[in-house]
Amino acid sequence: MEYNYEKVKEAVKLLLEGIGEDINREGLLETPDRVARMYKKILNGYKDNPENHLKVFKTESRDMVVVKNIPIYSFCEHHLVPFSGKIHIAYIPIDKMTGLSKLVRMARVYAKRPQVQERLTTQIANALEKHLSKHCAVQIEAEHMCMNMRGVRSPGSITVTSAVRGWFKDNPATKQEFINAMK
Repeated sequence: MEYNYEKVKEAVKLLLEGIGEDINREGLLETPDRVARMYKKILNGYKDNPENHLKVFKTESRDMVVVKNIPIYSFCEHHLVPFSGKIHIAYIPIDKMTGLSKLVRMARVYAKRPQVQERLTTQIANALEKHLSKHCAVQIEAEHMCMNMRGVRSPGSITVTSAVRGWFKDNPATKQEFINAMK
């Protein structure tokens, strides 16, 4: 999928006109260009394959690895407004592991697309299960501007989603260890 800068710029102009703004007003003259540049940066998750970030190497460890409080920013695909929060990722290495930063990079690529939190959670867990370990867990806690600004207007509400695979799903002790690590 290729980013079309000119189409985005034109869409912003149409939006501004559609809400009754004068696109020739001094404060708005450069807005379509600024927004098009911003979207190119923050919604560039289609130009990268997130799973390419999961470079693995051999290990003998079988102890749980947890990276928590990874800041995440994405756009609700239903309203095109931001949601933000934290991702927590855990896995148990069975013969292979990855660099901790690779988990962050992979998750952020998925987030740099119009998303729903439920799909984002599942995409990250599926990639971990496929490329790293069948024993993994992902939890996302996020605040959605679509809930804050419109509709129910509930600022401060946090949505929590999780996906658990392998021992995190089937072994209560492993699941509890993950829950304890989240505290």
